[in-house]
Amino acid sequence: MEDLRELFLETVELTDQAGALRRFDYSILIGEMDVGLYSCESYGIKVAEQGGEQACVENITCSASRIDELSGLLVRNGVTPAAVHDVVSDWL
Repeated sequence: MEDLRELFLETVELTDQAGALRRFDYSILIGEMDVGLYSCESYGIKVAEQGGEQACVENITCSASRIDELSGLLVRNGVTPAAVHDVVSDWL
């Protein structure tokens, strides 16, 4: 990963099919993206299971309102690291 800042959003507790409790941390990644002759602030997403796998998708958008919309969708639906890339691809 490039030099990114991480803005923690929320921890969501989910029960898996075996009945085990799992905790997932959701964060917005803040970095920079080159756009022609200049750079702009860009936003991505990180979903990490506490004590488990994590997934990051960088440079999704330069819009703060769009990343807020996406992060809310991920948190509300309890999207796991295994599914975050597919959900982001569909959302775009």
